[in-house]
Amino acid sequence: MATIALNNLTFTYPQAVAPTLQHVSLTFTSGHFTLLTGPSGTGKSTLLKLMTGLLPLDDPAAIQYDQVNLSAIDQTDRAAKVAMLFQNPNQQFAMDTVENELVFALENRQVDPTQMAARITAALDFVGISALRQRKLLHLSGGEKQKVALAVIVAMDSDVILLDEPFASVDPTARASLLRRLVQLRDKAGKTIILADHDLTDYQALVDDVVKVTPARNIVPVTVAQRPALFQAFEQRVSTTTTWPQPTSGQPAFKLHQLALTQGQHQLLQPTDLTLFQQHVTLITGPNGSGKSTFFEALVRLHAYQGRISYAGQDIQRLKRRAYARQVALLFQDAETQFLNITVQEELAQSQKHAAGTYFTTARIQQALAQLNLAGRDEQVIYTLSEGQKKKLQILLMLIMQPPVLLMDEPLKGLDLASINALVQLLQTTLAATQQTLVIISHQLTGLTPLIDYHLHFDQQQLRYQGVPHES
Repeated sequence: MATIALNNLTFTYPQAVAPTLQHVSLTFTSGHFTLLTGPSGTGKSTLLKLMTGLLPLDDPAAIQYDQVNLSAIDQTDRAAKVAMLFQNPNQQFAMDTVENELVFALENRQVDPTQMAARITAALDFVGISALRQRKLLHLSGGEKQKVALAVIVAMDSDVILLDEPFASVDPTARASLLRRLVQLRDKAGKTIILADHDLTDYQALVDDVVKVTPARNIVPVTVAQRPALFQAFEQRVSTTTTWPQPTSGQPAFKLHQLALTQGQHQLLQPTDLTLFQQHVTLITGPNGSGKSTFFEALVRLHAYQGRISYAGQDIQRLKRRAYARQVALLFQDAETQFLNITVQEELAQSQKHAAGTYFTTARIQQALAQLNLAGRDEQVIYTLSEGQKKKLQILLMLIMQPPVLLMDEPLKGLDLASINALVQLLQTTLAATQQTLVIISHQLTGLTPLIDYHLHFDQQQLRYQGVPHES
């Protein structure tokens, strides 16, 4: 168990014009579960990295664990004191398989080799992913990777657990299950847990403390009296019974004929006939690992499949790759994998150069940047943006390209509610003008539902429309 004290903590990134965090004095109580919240790009991830020693401190006494300066704790001992789950788990994996990743983490903790197997088994069982033990990390879905990263943290058995958006790619059922497991770590193992999240659903009854980033770049407690207003917006989360009408007619965008998908030895989709329709927004939901992202990769010819996929009446295998890529574009789940340049302005210029339409003029781009709270960052290096800022920029870049069909894989990942609302408004305005077709994979539905026309559910190797027909 450990108490963490922040003592007048100020941090400024090199060449930044203003501090990311300023004069933060706060104590995280030992054995408490603390929720850290605040808009995208306000320093939550920076704070967690500072608390693990991943970023340098000007004042060694600015962060203390049980009254000992963090910088004075030996690196090996520090791992026993604090462990962090990154917002993007790909950034912290070093090995090829799930088991090897856990072994690597325990070796770095200098755990007795004779104890490793039992410790790995216990961690995987605790998170509920024993079946993934021998799987290759590259073959896992984004949500499965987040679960593996959590299992690594559990196996390390550190006193303090820091989690940065740990459920951004996790389906609602798994999210609720993992939250219960975090509560168990607090209550039964005495862990101190600090978790940064934008989606505040389900936390109110579970956390001991809530803190938020202020506009002044400070971090302050949210009082018990203030909490209901903070959580209220997330109490209206879409229920599992929410339905959209099933499509009855329309112009096909894609036609699937006996489409089947596999990942390694795992069957993801049984042979399926299905139509996705033009100029509509179709939502795809389903558990982690069901095959949603693989389905998108098949639609853009990045993953092998059995059967036939037709786009606008033509077999996609008969279409020239470059021409097809200008028709159907994929927004990757991890924003960084989509960027090709260094600065925001360079990426914007490239999207304009290769745009398939003329809707996004320079003036409209500037309006969109302001709408997404990205204005004034033209010369900023993309990789210094927060994960939420990267996601908003990534989506804007793809909209500027104006492909007739845009496949969006977890577009709300890492976004606060204000950013989600701004993004949905931008999408509604853009689609009304461009008549594009959108297909969206998303676990988070808060704020997204006004955009959706149809709903597909992917589960148990089946991909089917949900909902009821239009009522007359």
